[in-house]
Amino acid sequence: MPRMSRRTLLGSMAAVAVPGVLTACSTGSGDSDVSNAGKKLAPWPAHRPTTKAPKPDLAPTEAGVQAGYTAYPADLVQSVARTPGDGSTVKVMTVSFGVPPKPASANRFWAAVEKALGVKIEYTIISQADYQKKMATVMAGDADSLPDIINMFSGFVLPREGQFVQRRAEDLTPFLSGEAIADYPNLANIPTHAWRDMGRVGGRIYGIPLERPLPGSTLWLNQAMFSDAGMTDGWTSDDFAAVAKKATSGRTYALGAAQGSGFGNGFHAAAHNAPQDWAVTKDGTFLPGCADERYKASIAFRAHLRKQGSFYPDSTSVSQIDLSTLFLNGTVGSMQDGFGAYLPKYLDSAGKFTPAAALPYAVDGTPGGVVAARRSFGYTILKKAKKERVELLLRILDYLAAPFGSKEWELVHYGVEGTHFTRGKDGSPEATELGEVENNTNLPLKYLAEGPQVLFVPGMPDAVRALHAWQQQVVPHAVRNASYGLQSATNNSQGATLKALLDDTLTGIIAGRIPLTEWDATVKKWRGRGGDRMAEEFAKDYAANT
Repeated sequence: MPRMSRRTLLGSMAAVAVPGVLTACSTGSGDSDVSNAGKKLAPWPAHRPTTKAPKPDLAPTEAGVQAGYTAYPADLVQSVARTPGDGSTVKVMTVSFGVPPKPASANRFWAAVEKALGVKIEYTIISQADYQKKMATVMAGDADSLPDIINMFSGFVLPREGQFVQRRAEDLTPFLSGEAIADYPNLANIPTHAWRDMGRVGGRIYGIPLERPLPGSTLWLNQAMFSDAGMTDGWTSDDFAAVAKKATSGRTYALGAAQGSGFGNGFHAAAHNAPQDWAVTKDGTFLPGCADERYKASIAFRAHLRKQGSFYPDSTSVSQIDLSTLFLNGTVGSMQDGFGAYLPKYLDSAGKFTPAAALPYAVDGTPGGVVAARRSFGYTILKKAKKERVELLLRILDYLAAPFGSKEWELVHYGVEGTHFTRGKDGSPEATELGEVENNTNLPLKYLAEGPQVLFVPGMPDAVRALHAWQQQVVPHAVRNASYGLQSATNNSQGATLKALLDDTLTGIIAGRIPLTEWDATVKKWRGRGGDRMAEEFAKDYAANT
């Protein structure tokens, strides 16, 4: 990403982390007709790793450790042979975590991308705060009014999403399934794990996933603050509590949390090795994480941390963006965010402190786990159209999915050299004043299509090495949500209401307003109102996909 203003970068961080209160003990969209059970399943697109991207300095692993680049590639490759467009106008719509961009007529970044793609782009940009409301209107509208390309953001529940996709979107199976994807080399470079976590609808492939790294919700630390308070490798939950207490003094708090995060729910639940929303047994039975005793223990542990005074007092009301400001100014020593937020963490803390991804603590002698993220950060669908039009739109997405180290990737992520960025001493692009406002955050092309993400921090090779080493330690202990990529009619229609039931009780217990004894009653109510039906439906879809 280009170097942006601090506020722009902080505003974009939500794009890589939706705070982790149980989402599967939560909602989605779709009914039995969009289930994969009993359907002939379209083969996933054949994965063809690119041979054009520069070799990484730090190797990736099959288990999920990312490729790392300690320096920006000196010789960029060309990954697309010809201009994909035909001069026509393409209407697109995505979520945004930035500020509204300057209009196309006065935006040189926008113009450069249009020229490279060979189309005119009419862009509808929806702020994160308005996404659910706007999408409800779009989904209820007529087919002719739909944009050509639509980003389906995974951070929110869209009721009956599966039915909308099946009814209104182009079935991409003939274009992308199996070897058919070879016509789009950059899309073929997207790993199978991203397609799998996106999932099929009624056995068919309707979207293109936005690939994301395996680590999900991560506890980011002010490393010196925690080290000075006694943090060591191999710490236990008791050690964590002691360090958090010691690092808290006056108006400085060791632990920060944002509204809706459940006081760092993802990190602490995974450290207790609780299922991330859903676990599946060897016989295919689905078990809800909220009913697991380890999850309940993680709630009790956070309640203890809050009671001892280690959490920022406004943890039930502060926004994620404002919490990031508190983290950078030293008011809080840690915060939960997506792993992908490492870039603004390192860039904006430079000269102030060194951030670090926390290793999980052990509980009762058992090493802690980390959150395994959904490997698809939403997906992109296409409006139903003639074959030639669909192929043109896929060529555009293929361009946008260019790999790191390519000329196409640099244009889409940094803009035009000399206009939007200059080169640093190590060759890394550095945003100009214009690049601070004309960029891929405010014109979020990255949410239409993107190649596999890599580890890279401009001008900070040691940060890349530290992140790569951290991934090597924690990836083997990642706790995956077994429901990713699966359909459940009940989850899709009732999950939001059921999620709120759990979230309210969880937050109340940790904040000290509700006794821990209320948790079991809430889970029983959740199960009776639809949780057990979700388990049955996920199990059927899981059986169909295995």
